[in-house]
Amino acid sequence: MTIAPELLESIAERGIAIAIKVRQIDDDLYECVDGHKRLNALAILAAHDERFLMVPCVIKNDFSKAGSTYWGNTKNKH
Repeated sequence: MTIAPELLESIAERGIAIAIKVRQIDDDLYECVDGHKRLNALAILAAHDERFLMVPCVIKNDFSKAGSTYWGNTKNKH
């Protein structure tokens, strides 16, 4: 994947404005679901500057276990 020089320059100057979205695969393993270009740009920048090793991200909720028992099988009581 080719990263535009403008994106590299922007991230180098300002950082990441929109967090990368990931989903958890295992206890300490995550997969990028949105923001691949930004993540690749950070990898390029991190090779030269360790400030870019920390990646701001949002962990996408996994609702595969959701259901009435997931929420304690309770009715909403206001």
